[in-house]
Amino acid sequence: MTIEIAGLAPERIVFDISPLAELGVALHALTEPGHHPGLHGWATATSAGLKPDLADRLCEADFLWRTIFSDVFMPFAGLTAAEGGGRPGATLAEDLDLLDRLDDELFVAAALEFTCASHYSAGGYSALSDERRRKQALDLAATRGPRQLDFTRRLLADPAGVRAWVRRLFEDCDEAFFADTWSRTAGRLAADARRKTDLLRRKGLAETLHAASPALAVDEERGRITADKLAQGRTTAVDPAVGAGLTLVPTSFGWPHLLVLHAPGWRPVIHYPVSAPELTGPGTVQLLERRMEALAHPLRMRLCRHLARAAHTTGELAETCGITAPEVSRHLAVLKKAQLVTTRRRGRYVLHQLDVAAVARIGSDFLETVLR
Repeated sequence: MTIEIAGLAPERIVFDISPLAELGVALHALTEPGHHPGLHGWATATSAGLKPDLADRLCEADFLWRTIFSDVFMPFAGLTAAEGGGRPGATLAEDLDLLDRLDDELFVAAALEFTCASHYSAGGYSALSDERRRKQALDLAATRGPRQLDFTRRLLADPAGVRAWVRRLFEDCDEAFFADTWSRTAGRLAADARRKTDLLRRKGLAETLHAASPALAVDEERGRITADKLAQGRTTAVDPAVGAGLTLVPTSFGWPHLLVLHAPGWRPVIHYPVSAPELTGPGTVQLLERRMEALAHPLRMRLCRHLARAAHTTGELAETCGITAPEVSRHLAVLKKAQLVTTRRRGRYVLHQLDVAAVARIGSDFLETVLR
């Protein structure tokens, strides 16, 4: 994952905190506690305290933060400075106001990332205005499940109505649990942003990025930041259309994810975790050997990355990885034998997914790599 920064003025690289971005990661931690071993206590207590109506509404849209981290959580990156973008809001209400300023094309494209993640870097027209993209979004939503298909249909038919529904959902989350959570974490995140800003001024970009995450590096000769992720993508921080700039946002809930917003037409954002928990080690030696042998193949590592974020069909994995369905099936068989992948049927679709709890027992390095 690369971010072009050649010619970017140092003052255009900023560290800032975002309530809405933190809410997105908190919702992910609630939905996928297996990704966040250090947050089990918080997730259990918070989930138990949710009113049934809010819990049901969160289930209606959890694919916005379960399988991907939708760009709707960072609307400041999709707005130009003239539109009030460039920096997150100081409060959740201000961040939601920025979300309201996104035009329908940007909002719909961001909200439908779960249907077209493999085309994320391509840009172009959204499913709102392009019939081919519309059909593709509906077809892929159908493979994800009835909730995803219903959401996609509603969004394409009435984007204004869905936008209002999403804002109300986030406001109710704030009232139910996030206001208290943010009051306890905002100070720590703001302090980290200040420390990184001071480090950038004193020590330069390379040392500052490494302090934010060892997975970040800068090639000063080429004018490029690299994020060491299994995902591939590229963007630029010097796009005149949206204004030059790079924003780095710390998160208390994010580990092991290192998120890079790299959609065309959006200002790049790096969302980095400020801490990592201690994890237990692997199980038996025999089981560990079997699993390590299964993971020795680089393509199976790539499959694990996709399967860690969402359940996929064999056909989807074949298209994403650029190989045939029989090849995918052979690699999945090896992963299943190592008890790393589970399979379930949904209607006519057979879905495969990584067993994150099993992966966590291998060790934090592997878990962090596939989920980064």
